[in-house]
Amino acid sequence: MTEPALIAVDWGTSSFRLWVLDHDAHVISESRGGDGLLFAAREGFSNILLRHLTAAKAPSDRPILICGMAGARNGWVEAGYVETPAELVAISRGAIPVPGVKRDIRILPGLCQRLAGRPDVMRGEETQLLGAASALSERSLVCMPGTHSKWVTVDEGWVESFSTYMTGELYDAISKHTILAAPEKTVAEGADSPSFKDAVRGAFAHPGRITSQLFAARSGQLLNGATPAAALAHISGTLIGAEIGGATGSDNRHKIRLVASGGMRTLYESALKTVEIAFESIDADDAVRKGLSIAARQIWS
Repeated sequence: MTEPALIAVDWGTSSFRLWVLDHDAHVISESRGGDGLLFAAREGFSNILLRHLTAAKAPSDRPILICGMAGARNGWVEAGYVETPAELVAISRGAIPVPGVKRDIRILPGLCQRLAGRPDVMRGEETQLLGAASALSERSLVCMPGTHSKWVTVDEGWVESFSTYMTGELYDAISKHTILAAPEKTVAEGADSPSFKDAVRGAFAHPGRITSQLFAARSGQLLNGATPAAALAHISGTLIGAEIGGATGSDNRHKIRLVASGGMRTLYESALKTVEIAFESIDADDAVRKGLSIAARQIWS
């Protein structure tokens, strides 16, 4: 039997993931749910954690390390930020213990950037960076897509700077609450569809025309017979293409490290291929588990 070494938790805004890991960050058991920060603020962080510990049959004598929104200002315990430029190992040094509990529970800090005109923050993605660091053997531009996508410049274990793009949140708002809203339960055409790829190309080449290109999701249905599913793919491709164009400066000489899983990985792989930017993919779930395991060894060595 594999010996449990750590209980690792990624506590997001809308999701919760807990893993019982061995010393090599392999998963022994897990528990997932939709009880993220917003839900936890009502039910209580300790109650949610206990429920998932029980579901995963987690041992009671192993330490618990948490990354993500549990350390936000309105989270369980504020873990603050490590200011960039920052060495990735500084993340574990900033871990905050949770007071008033019997177990050894600690929460990792986020990263912040105070560049003039470019203030920025991340929370949770820094742990993915720590886990992916072994694959970043040279100066890299790391893309971590999501509700708030992060593009991070990493060099020799240091985070130099980063930018946040509200791509996922904008897609949700535009596709549900504007004139471009699709009928309920409409599923967007896939990442290989012409609607998605054409929109990626257009927005990547001309990110300054993004609002005009977005409106074509409506006019295309009125004039060209486009379906609601194609319109959603157009919106998604437009936002992702503009994000990539903004993050890379329309320069396809970058070598991107894409840290993503599931549907997001499929969309961004297709988009990067469409605009002919070379990239390597790193699984985001593996990266966050490995990052939590590395941080735990540094904390409890």
